[in-house]
Amino acid sequence: MKLIAANNHAVCANDQNSIELTNDADPRDVSLEGVARVQLNFPKFSDGRAFSQAFLLRRRLGFKGEIRATGDVLVDQLAQMKRSGFDVAVLRADQPLDVARRVLAAYPGYGVGKYQGDAVDVLPHFGAAALDPVAA
Repeated sequence: MKLIAANNHAVCANDQNSIELTNDADPRDVSLEGVARVQLNFPKFSDGRAFSQAFLLRRRLGFKGEIRATGDVLVDQLAQMKRSGFDVAVLRADQPLDVARRVLAAYPGYGVGKYQGDAVDVLPHFGAAALDPVAA
C-alpha cells in the first residue's frame, strides 16, 4: 500500500480519470468506465462506510484501478484498509509516515499463503491448496 503525507496529497490529487465518492454513494450506481482512481473519504475516524465501498469496488464490481483513502485516515486503520482493497492512503496531517510504514510492515498480508482471504486475495491458504496442491 502506498502512503502519502497529507501535505503531499494536493500535488497528486487532481486527475481527469479520478472520481470521488461521498460516503452515502453506492459504488454500484456509478459508471466506472475510464476511471483510473476512486477516492473514498473518511470524514471521521469512526465512520467506516468507505471500507464497505472499497470492498464493493474490488470484489463485486471488479475495479482494477486505484482506490485512495482520504480524510481522517489514521495509522490504526491501514491494515484493514489494505484488506478492504485500498491501494493508497493519504494520512491525516498528524500521522507520521514512519509509524505508518511500521504498522504496514507488521501485517505483511492475509491472502493466498495466509489463513484468511480478503478483498484482493480471496482464497485463504487452505483454499489455494485445494485448487493447486503444488502451490501449497
